[in-house]
Amino acid sequence: MRKKICYILLSSLFLSTAVFSQDSTLLNMLTDSMTNQGDKGIVTQTFKATQIINLPTVEAPKRNNMQFLIMHRFGKINDGAYEFFGLDNADIRLALDYGITDRFAIGIGRSSLDKTFDGSFKWKILQQSKRMPVTVSLYELITNTTLKYEDKPYLDAKLRTAYTSQLLIARKFSRNLSLQFSPAWTHYNLVPTPEDKNDVITLSMGGRMKITKRMSINAEYNYILPDQIVSTTAYNSLSLGLDIETGGHVFQLVFSNTQGMIGPWYLTKTSGTWGNGDIYFGFNISRSFNFNKEKEAKKW
Repeated sequence: MRKKICYILLSSLFLSTAVFSQDSTLLNMLTDSMTNQGDKGIVTQTFKATQIINLPTVEAPKRNNMQFLIMHRFGKINDGAYEFFGLDNADIRLALDYGITDRFAIGIGRSSLDKTFDGSFKWKILQQSKRMPVTVSLYELITNTTLKYEDKPYLDAKLRTAYTSQLLIARKFSRNLSLQFSPAWTHYNLVPTPEDKNDVITLSMGGRMKITKRMSINAEYNYILPDQIVSTTAYNSLSLGLDIETGGHVFQLVFSNTQGMIGPWYLTKTSGTWGNGDIYFGFNISRSFNFNKEKEAKKW
């Protein structure tokens, strides 16, 4: 079983970048290159976005840069023609991320799914170079669910928070291929039953593969270690994406068996499988604002 899981993890890594929509001054970020800075040989742009699909990448907005991110998921394709194959329903997440320094960024977000607010920070600890084989970032996320339960009003008084820590370890193998491995720990302050564990460990793998000058494919797989979730059925999530760059805009089309777009949901609450047609179609798109550029323009 473990060998089969490892095979799935490895075979699911054909990838590309998540989503950036940018002005002409930021189009350089879309140029694939292995960037060497002096004798240090620092490798930049391991990924071109802050998300592979749902999984965060090692990248974050640079100092004084802000990103506005829209993540959108329709309903399940197997809902059939009456629900227009899921297009009649949708969940959305809006997020803002801001670079405090070139290595440290903070973010806030709001998801319509379970009416969830989130806050996060990302710290790039190591940068791939001639002497360092990988880039490593630490991603910390806190989420709070505010959905009111008509059948369980006592839950409305509970603080339903979850804390997710992810160590993002990535390597850019070439101009076309980048892969990432990400162990994660999620802590729930409230679980459905005493048999369910408050702490859940998951392992994630993902990456990107450029296939043409303006197109790339990506994928991610998130594996839940056994015997942690008892009262509900949670499956491992598998997500595939296609990135298309058109005139400075990059749209990421997404197919996934998970409805949630933030840590606790896609890591531990995936309720459907690809085999049953529980596939959510959607997209990610973002816009970057460079406040450093604006300050320089004011001087002139």
